[in-house]
Amino acid sequence: MTEVNITTLSTTPQRVPHVSDCGSPPVATLEREEAERRANLLKALADPVRLQLLSIISASPNQEACVCDMTEAVPVSQPTVSHHLKTLVDAGIVTRERRGTWAWFRLDTKTLEGIRAFLG
Repeated sequence: MTEVNITTLSTTPQRVPHVSDCGSPPVATLEREEAERRANLLKALADPVRLQLLSIISASPNQEACVCDMTEAVPVSQPTVSHHLKTLVDAGIVTRERRGTWAWFRLDTKTLEGIRAFLG
């Protein structure tokens, strides 16, 4: 999954330039590229383990958690947890910071605010 830069997520819809054949007025629509960006973010969220990991991070002090704490909290192996966390990092939903031998993950609040905004 490619990283999505939330600053490029447009909240301004495109206008369809004509009235439809049934007489409906123009409606707002997303450009294809913007729709793909949003879909990639939602795909990164669309997994039960990733949602569990996000809930752990969200409930932790400062909305950050060590991978060592998350591995024992979900019913998958450590390499699988790392894979899911990488997916969330690549999507820009969480950030990763190395502290000694451990990796810590923090919610990216700007990205999450952008997701909330386009979900309405």
